[in-house]
Amino acid sequence: MHHRSRSPRLLGVAIAAVLGLGLGVPSGTAAPAADTDPVPGLVAGSDTDAPQLVTGLAERAAGATPADAARAHLAAHRDRYRVDPAQLVETGTERAADGRRTVRFAQRHGGIPVFGAAYLVHLTGEGDAQRVESVGGKYFTGLTAPTAQSVPDEALRRLALGSVEDPAAREGATAEDHGLVVLPGGTGRLARHFTVRGTDAAAWGAKAREVFVDATTGQVALAHDVRAPYRAEGPAAAATGAAAGLEPATGTAPDVHGNPVRVNLGRLPDGTYQLTDLTRPATITVYDAQGREELDFRGKMPADARPAASPTPDFPASAAATGAANAQLNAAAVDDFYRDRLGRQGIDGRNGPITAVVNVTSFGEPYRNAAWDGRKMVYGGGSAKEYPFAVALDVAGHEMTHGVVENTAGLVLRGQSGALDEAIADYFGNAIEVTAGGLSMDDPRAALLGESLCRTGTPESCADRRLDDRRSTVDDYIGVAADIDSSGVHLNSTIVGGALWDIRRALDPLTADRLVYRALTEYLTPLDGFVDARNAVLAAGRSMGLGRAQLRTVAGAFDAHGIKEGWQRRIGVDSRVLLGDIPSGLIAPDVANGRWVAATSEHGFGGNLGVLAGTVAGSAGPVALSPVDGRSHGWPATDGTTAAWVAQGAIAGGAWGSEVLARPIDGGPVRSLRRGSNQMVFDVRVSGGTVAFRVNDFTTHRTLPALSLNGAPAVEIPLPDGHDATDLTLRGGLLGWTETWSAGERTVYAPTVYSIATGKVVAQYVLDGATATRADQTRLAGDRLLWVETPEDRSKGGSIRSGAVDGSGVTDLLTGTAADRRDITGLTVSDRAVTFGHAFRWPGGAVKNAELPKLWQLPLAGGTPERVSCNRGGQYAPVADRGTRVLWLDATAGRTDLVVRERAAGTC
Repeated sequence: MHHRSRSPRLLGVAIAAVLGLGLGVPSGTAAPAADTDPVPGLVAGSDTDAPQLVTGLAERAAGATPADAARAHLAAHRDRYRVDPAQLVETGTERAADGRRTVRFAQRHGGIPVFGAAYLVHLTGEGDAQRVESVGGKYFTGLTAPTAQSVPDEALRRLALGSVEDPAAREGATAEDHGLVVLPGGTGRLARHFTVRGTDAAAWGAKAREVFVDATTGQVALAHDVRAPYRAEGPAAAATGAAAGLEPATGTAPDVHGNPVRVNLGRLPDGTYQLTDLTRPATITVYDAQGREELDFRGKMPADARPAASPTPDFPASAAATGAANAQLNAAAVDDFYRDRLGRQGIDGRNGPITAVVNVTSFGEPYRNAAWDGRKMVYGGGSAKEYPFAVALDVAGHEMTHGVVENTAGLVLRGQSGALDEAIADYFGNAIEVTAGGLSMDDPRAALLGESLCRTGTPESCADRRLDDRRSTVDDYIGVAADIDSSGVHLNSTIVGGALWDIRRALDPLTADRLVYRALTEYLTPLDGFVDARNAVLAAGRSMGLGRAQLRTVAGAFDAHGIKEGWQRRIGVDSRVLLGDIPSGLIAPDVANGRWVAATSEHGFGGNLGVLAGTVAGSAGPVALSPVDGRSHGWPATDGTTAAWVAQGAIAGGAWGSEVLARPIDGGPVRSLRRGSNQMVFDVRVSGGTVAFRVNDFTTHRTLPALSLNGAPAVEIPLPDGHDATDLTLRGGLLGWTETWSAGERTVYAPTVYSIATGKVVAQYVLDGATATRADQTRLAGDRLLWVETPEDRSKGGSIRSGAVDGSGVTDLLTGTAADRRDITGLTVSDRAVTFGHAFRWPGGAVKNAELPKLWQLPLAGGTPERVSCNRGGQYAPVADRGTRVLWLDATAGRTDLVVRERAAGTC
């Protein structure tokens, strides 16, 4: 997707393991020596016995078809590949221009698709002379996940919708059910796959969300954004070409600069003309949205949509404002590049029709973007500052290349695999423009993407990205959580895109284009990351017959951008890792008195979550606290002696539900404190013999606090009708929460203190509705209740306020100002310090590590905040221990780790 200025607001589940299932060939810090082979002969797989890549083969493989030969080869060498051919389903055979065939297999477990699992076999020759040249991909051994769903369909659908935490995004959203899938890793995880679409374009943009809900526990196991899958909504989607009675014709239409250009048209039976090119193997049709909302075309084609049309073969001058002629010419140029230069038959490889929509808007304002939605290009209609987005050939090439990626490697739009998708789209978008324009690779404009869009300004100032920015993994990787740019798919794309562009500068451009295309179509699989891309390009180079010196040049380009095995370990951090590769950045850990608890999975997103406990000193653990009972265990809390958490899955009688469990942190019997169906539990808290939590009941639609005293069954605390509780906090004999209720058209927020001994509210600070603020993140510390206040109009930054637990008054610990427009997240307190996450609200544009959430700390009595850590990436879900010690989830190193610091770093 072309990325202008976007900061996605949808929250997702941060599954770092999706980004790291592949294992690259080890590399040193220097380029390969002259006498070494830079192409790996064997790359081991990660979390599987099957290799990621085996090259240098020349083994005979007989079979009536390439698929038969490939399957026979895998069966004959099960000791080498550890692949069960019975689990493989052929998904297609790609034939290269030189006759090579790539057979793609998808993996099934008990007949159910395994997410992202694709194994590839490359063959040369024909018939009995066929030989296997290389084998690789991602095939997951050891899968024993159940194949029978236990949570009802409707409950899973509601949970998929509920995974979208932004109310504006969730309003009116729908969940399309795609059936069961097995998430790989370890023994695997049975999940139901939904595509969630929303109606709020500001929240969703040109995206949908793929959500995978555990079919045995009801937990959201994986969620990632995608380009909105295409849905035809009427005959317009097919009303092109001969089916619509069109006859080929030619005419003229003005480009965006008003110059008449020759276009190919379709003549309708009534004598009018539409912008449909029938002269090509892949028919090209351009639709004019006539200023309609981008939302109307996102992932669908409205039934009343029509191609750009004219009563005569010469379109009027007014058509220049839409960019329709540019859209047709650029689509033809991209199709020619792939067809003539790389031998590809259209975007889908089967000469399927090519469709573009121009002249869309967004809420009545210019739509400053272009997007591929799974079937077509959608272009913004321009503004006083920018031409219609269809004008830029590199943008058109970028969007159409997304279609090529979807029909070949199918890279998942998340983290490293998503950044690789964007990098390949950038590479070919620029390569197409440079080739068509006859530019030298040394031309300053060659590496710029979107430089021709602006009506004013220099190409450099107008360009959205540039492929010669010299970014590397170790120095420049932006560590973000899943809710920002799908874990950085645009933010980190030029790291790989720059390496590919350097290869194009160093080699003959045609050779480089064929090399990258072969790597994409014959070697890459959906979950591949940066190092996998390096290995794929090198393996493709060997298969093309590149010489040793050329291959060393390719390897050197990846080295220069830090794309080598183990790059994540070379990013400097000042924190200490307690637990690596946490699969979810949304499930906070907890700590007390030097003992921590966290929810994780032994095998990334494959396998249920379990609760582990360890010591900050590292002298014990981590040890498993939760039982292995087929359920998912998470949302843990501890006071250093007792741990409590939530188990989701089958409960008594086989119904699905939630259960609150507790046990001594040093081991002992597991106690059940609350069990119920058709409900969710949040905000588990522990203090002494008391366990508190919130219960969200799907039947009553109420969210109420509940208490368990000394191991007794939990009892809900009643609230007035229409009142709900959020942000639970527990310390000693006091329980706190933010109470909310509706008063007319506004929501009232009231930080509240409740005495467990008396069973009464002892303090409640009702926010003044005239100030239009909201409160959340209530935390008890000593004799004070702390909370965060944020202006609804976001005119200034958030404030941290403190109220006495007896209701006697409020003081400010940190006051938000218009100059310091910060978002405060993850408030946590100890006996001495207040720690909080602080992210500036950037006004669009490039996201930098410096702008991601960072942790700050100030004394409990107030003072000047200091940085907790100088780690450059995102810092999330902090929890305070004694004194100034803080644990948090850190995304700096390209994954999410549980880390600790004993004291604030101060100034970074």
